[in-house]
Amino acid sequence: MSKKTIIILSALIFGATTLFAGASLAGGRDYISIVGSSTVYPFATVVAEQFGKTTSYKTPKIESTGSGGGLKLFCAGVGVEHPDITNASRAIKKSEYDKCVANGVKDIIEVKIGYDGIVLANSKKSAPFKLTRKDIFLALAKDVPNPNGGENLVPNPYKTWKDVNSALPNKKIEVLGPPPTSGTRDAFVELAMEGGAKKFAWIKAMKKKDSKKYKGICHTVREDGAYIEAGENDNLIVQKLDANPNAIGIFGFSFLDQNTDKIQGSFVDGVQPTFEAIADGQYPVSRPLFFYVKKAHIDVIPGMKAYLNEFTSDKAWGEEGYLSEKGMIPMPDAERAEFRANVKEMKTITKYFSATKYIRAGCYLNNRPEIFNNLMQSLPTPQAAWLIQPINCFLTASHNL
Repeated sequence: MSKKTIIILSALIFGATTLFAGASLAGGRDYISIVGSSTVYPFATVVAEQFGKTTSYKTPKIESTGSGGGLKLFCAGVGVEHPDITNASRAIKKSEYDKCVANGVKDIIEVKIGYDGIVLANSKKSAPFKLTRKDIFLALAKDVPNPNGGENLVPNPYKTWKDVNSALPNKKIEVLGPPPTSGTRDAFVELAMEGGAKKFAWIKAMKKKDSKKYKGICHTVREDGAYIEAGENDNLIVQKLDANPNAIGIFGFSFLDQNTDKIQGSFVDGVQPTFEAIADGQYPVSRPLFFYVKKAHIDVIPGMKAYLNEFTSDKAWGEEGYLSEKGMIPMPDAERAEFRANVKEMKTITKYFSATKYIRAGCYLNNRPEIFNNLMQSLPTPQAAWLIQPINCFLTASHNL
């Protein structure tokens, strides 16, 4: 098959795909459909309400499904039966992006909106906890280092916080937290539990030797009743904490900020979760927040551009914006400018897919090894690592075109 034939066929396939996508979107919905993170939910809700009040468009409908659940719905396809936007309290994973692409969701705009701290909070009817990340790991991991010493694991034997650390209260370990589909859960096990596991030198060293086993140790939460999955409704966790002074709840900082009359944040490694401590990086359990936009829906679903403009305006996500009043930690000026520009230009994600596409194009050119070299130098090391195999494949295949 000649190169000319390949180009013509590619153009025909692209045209047919675009026509089909346009036909599937035509008509059927006159409001923006948003799913995803329970942490981002209150921020998106405020923006949606403001958008509904100040424009002629309908107020977007938002569902709190969790980050993982939202991305699953978002990546299911293009068309009015699928969400336009998904909120996420973590970045999209490569496996999720690949699922999107496989289902025809190929152009995705990533919008980072700010930062959030993950708090461990308890009722103000009790004293605040003063925990370390090591304490958190030992209290909540399924398997922990043998208390008798040695470099081996045993099923978690700890029943009370005092068992974990003699300086902690003699209270039953009872932690209400999000399910595995939650971005808050993903970030918590990575930042808090893994951070604590690294305090054991032999576990930390395992990361290079056996990364799968290392992740299993650090990220697997105990299932014997000490950790209670409380669903995606963080407000419900707050209510349960108020009713049970001995329990601890895990959720985003904004829910603590909105309920300071009932609950208080635990110290983690000597730092209490406050707006200032999260903003300047002192608080060790913090993460960025995002939403993802289906570019194919922007010119079809009424109000999409106006909603994006509202969310990325300084009056919303700026340092003095109404989202900071709800507990979201604003990004620095330069970072806000970068993502606002990405939205304006409708810049889509390239970190998982487009680099491979450009490499393939470079291989078609055959005599342009500088494309390969320049691209490899521009990629972060993790991306370069998983791209090496397809690069070699394309370079070899290019000689047969």
